[in-house]
Amino acid sequence: MENTESLVIFIIVSFALALVLILKKDTISQPIRKYLALFALFMVICSFVLLVMSFFG
Repeated sequence: MENTESLVIFIIVSFALALVLILKKDTISQPIRKYLALFALFMVICSFVLLVMSFFG
């Protein structure tokens, strides 16, 4: 991939969001927590896919 800075920033942001959700799970209401967790999971999976693609590309 040509734009590795954007990839690194996306990976850091996705893992930071997942970490914040894990650490603040008691203060976030249940319906919002479910959707944020799904969104964070989607971002982390995309991060891994993009990371693997950058190794082969």
